[in-house]
Amino acid sequence: MDLIDRLTKIAERIPKQLEHIQTEEATKNAFVMPFINALGYDVFDPVQVIPEFTADVGKKKGEKVDYALMVDGKPAILVECKNAHSNLDGDHAQLFRYFTATTAKVGILTNGIKYRLFTDLEEPNKMDERPFLEFDLTEINDVLASELKKLSRDSFDAETMVGAATELKFTREIKGILREQMANPSEEFVRFFGARVYSGRMTAQVMAQFTDITKRALGQFIQEEFSARLEPVLGVQTTASKTEGMTSDIAEDLGVDSDGIVTTQEEIDGYHMVKAIVAEIVDPERVAIRDTKSYCGILLDDNNRKPICRMHFNSSTVKYLGLFDAEKKETRIKLIEIRDVFKHSVALKAGVQRFLDAEEANRISSETGT
Repeated sequence: MDLIDRLTKIAERIPKQLEHIQTEEATKNAFVMPFINALGYDVFDPVQVIPEFTADVGKKKGEKVDYALMVDGKPAILVECKNAHSNLDGDHAQLFRYFTATTAKVGILTNGIKYRLFTDLEEPNKMDERPFLEFDLTEINDVLASELKKLSRDSFDAETMVGAATELKFTREIKGILREQMANPSEEFVRFFGARVYSGRMTAQVMAQFTDITKRALGQFIQEEFSARLEPVLGVQTTASKTEGMTSDIAEDLGVDSDGIVTTQEEIDGYHMVKAIVAEIVDPERVAIRDTKSYCGILLDDNNRKPICRMHFNSSTVKYLGLFDAEKKETRIKLIEIRDVFKHSVALKAGVQRFLDAEEANRISSETGT
């Protein structure tokens, strides 16, 4: 049985047993000891696992850590346990002292469900304040199991572990910074991008505009990357056009010379909504999307003479759906939210039906010679 399978079995028991776990000892028995055992350490063999391991620190004698996992006769991993209902915040002080007093290279603070792993990346033999890895056992996955396997008795190597911890720690922190900047870009972050695409002076007004642009650009980039990875899996094209740069209306507003056209996720979503609506009367494979600077068009047979509708979604504040009458005259209808496209199903199907009726009339005319 692989590590992922062993950890999954423990995770599956947590929801069933948690309400019955009220003490630290119960937490150890139900969750922590099985976790240690899953890593290949025999919890009943004192050569491999020493419970209540004594770690004298300076004048403090008899200080004990809950478990010391031994490799080659020396403590390699220290485990400090808390009650299953603890949130672990502020509980790493004891582990900090134990770590300094031993040869261990990894310290684990856990409540049996959540785990925080520490090492000494910032200063040798002194445990870092922040963990290099933090996870919830109920959310275990293959990637996480692969990292935890480096802690197993058969695989543990101090040097390799520190190298892996270094990458995990700083990757985690960089992702955290990016997450914060996506939600609320700092002035420094906005200026970094603005200076590379805008040649004018970065006034307060321009900065305000670029703050919004930066947030949207990052969001679009992630959505497009996600869609690009889905395409080979789903076997469908999830975007019609992908180019680098800002959406054209924003670029023009700011005086940036850009011919780039970006098909946004909102336009992609709108396209799939229209496709689903008209699929009742026409093969959805005949419904195409074609983006331009000023609007995103949805066409039958990818033919400009057969417009189904236009999506005017480039504005960040107001969205319009353009519908066509029998004379192909466009009427713009304001949308409160993108899914309001479904409210215009009748008109969308009627527009497609006109083209189908014209096709049928042409077919009959061709067959009869009239």
